[in-house]
Amino acid sequence: MHNENLITDLHEERLDTVVRHLLATGAKSVLDLGCGSGALLQQLLKEDQFERITGIDTSTEALASARDLIEMDRAASSAQVDLLYASFTQSNENLMGFDAAALVETIEHVAPNNLSAVEFAVFACYRPKVVIVTTPNQEYNINYGIGPGKFRHLGHQFEWSRRKFQRWSNGVACRNGYSVIFLDIGEPDPILGSPTQMAKFTLICFCLLYTSPSPRDRQKS
Repeated sequence: MHNENLITDLHEERLDTVVRHLLATGAKSVLDLGCGSGALLQQLLKEDQFERITGIDTSTEALASARDLIEMDRAASSAQVDLLYASFTQSNENLMGFDAAALVETIEHVAPNNLSAVEFAVFACYRPKVVIVTTPNQEYNINYGIGPGKFRHLGHQFEWSRRKFQRWSNGVACRNGYSVIFLDIGEPDPILGSPTQMAKFTLICFCLLYTSPSPRDRQKS
């Protein structure tokens, strides 16, 4: 089975990469969609640039863990920090108006037929200036001793190849007025790529030209 130290190192590199790119955007408010136990929130609180930070999750246990993890950092930071029980598959007016949003190792926990709901909520409704998405590179799994049809985590609904992730991301960007670039995170394999793949979306069209219909609208049609 794969080396747990490698996974830990990858986790730290992933968080560092996401924070570095968020800082480079100049964002002052960040929405952590699927914050889990608060690892990214903890890193964001260390940066004075971020004045408003909100994490959401659908697990009350995860939110309780996040609250415990960031309590000391929250006291030492001037940022406004909120934790909300909410899903990023549903639009919520309280989550609008953020400069940036991050979905770090979260979309693979969503059933594929619900990804259109994620797109509608995040890219059509919230419309942050920057959205960062990371997800496992399925092609790399063989290097962890994970065979075909198996996932890195029991909670994963899917894991995508680089080609499939880029196809999905390009479609989301095109439909919602964003540009997108792709980056690798982790030690790369010359053939299989890196263990984590990242898409960085940047809003280029403030006037919404076209978005995918909301799940409710699709049901009516």
